[in-house]
Amino acid sequence: MTMPPAAAANATILRMQFFKDVSLSAFTAGFVAVLVGFTSSVAIVFQAAQALHATPEMIASWMWALGLGMGLCTLLPSLWWKKPVMVAWSTPGAAVLATAGATGVFSIQEAVGAFMVCAVLITLAGVTGWFERVMNRIPLALASALLAGVLARFGLAGFAAAQTALPLVLVMLLAYLLGKRLWPRYAVPTTLLVAIIFAATSSGFTRADIAFGLTVPVFVAPSFTLAALVSLALPLFIVTMASQNLPGVAAIQSTGYGDQRAKGGDAGIPISKTITLTGVATLLLAPFGAFALNLSAITAAICMGPEAHANPARRYTAAVSCGLLYVVIGLFGAAITGVLTAFPKELVAAIAGLALLGTIGGALSAALQHEPHREAAIITFLVTLSGVVVAGVGSAFWGVVAGAVALLVQHAGRSTLLRSPD
Repeated sequence: MTMPPAAAANATILRMQFFKDVSLSAFTAGFVAVLVGFTSSVAIVFQAAQALHATPEMIASWMWALGLGMGLCTLLPSLWWKKPVMVAWSTPGAAVLATAGATGVFSIQEAVGAFMVCAVLITLAGVTGWFERVMNRIPLALASALLAGVLARFGLAGFAAAQTALPLVLVMLLAYLLGKRLWPRYAVPTTLLVAIIFAATSSGFTRADIAFGLTVPVFVAPSFTLAALVSLALPLFIVTMASQNLPGVAAIQSTGYGDQRAKGGDAGIPISKTITLTGVATLLLAPFGAFALNLSAITAAICMGPEAHANPARRYTAAVSCGLLYVVIGLFGAAITGVLTAFPKELVAAIAGLALLGTIGGALSAALQHEPHREAAIITFLVTLSGVVVAGVGSAFWGVVAGAVALLVQHAGRSTLLRSPD
């Protein structure tokens, strides 16, 4: 089946524009996003699959489905809208699956059925637009504080890595500071290159068995049960929306990629459409192991920040690069997993912390700029940073709740309760 001439022409124009806009800093941001997003949580995904009695072939299929799902949902809309759309798997969702699967009650078929029910709920949240409407009611100060709280944990972890790898972290910090002074656009690529060379010469990389070859997807027929609906599907949906999509939208708003049409500017990232896309992609790929796809916050901040590109209009190339790499992970899951997991965990933590410094600073500045919202923003930041988990829901949700309550108590009935000015 051939592509229509008009569609082929549009695809060619998009490719040409991408190659014109892409830069070393943007591609490096995409690579760092993949490195951080993958290595920081892939162990939890493996644990979830094993708890649900997945075979090694099924686990490889999970990597295929998640890689393709994240990759295509990141790559295609970013290329089409020219905005950095970032999609990831649900890390807290994987933790929910690992915990529930450890009971030994649920089969892999029931789990797949739960994935599909969760996907339908995510799709409905996007199609109806209710989630976006709720997010639009959150003041920018609180959204920025939420993002800062989520990212600050990674910033702290980056410097805490000095406890176990002091020479590596010091070398990376020095390379970053010199890079910011001499080559500001290439500070992160320079730091990553120096870190790789230092780790390689000091035997910092772990030995990995790399098996090259295409990943073969494994189809698992779903089974729908009430127990799996209550204990798997609903918790998976709740934590994905509250702990992943909530800070994901905050990242979009705080970095200036929210919907700008009401202010006379260019349209930003369409949140409801993107959430719908993640739900549909999860539904299609669930039988192969995609348990939940959602908006990203951590990796989004890396690709949406100034380190990706000085020009915000060209940062979409970082997301496209990230999407391409995720697709490669999906296609060659076993080999790429071995390569990425060979990186020292301290290197991954440090490069994430350094790459996020600019975004953390910008989010904190926006959070504290509007004086009437300042105290509520600080509460949101601290609760989010605390990492507290209540009723299985993470601190991102409770941070927003705490900040909203503070605003309501302090400013109920006043105009300052409205969204803070930009």
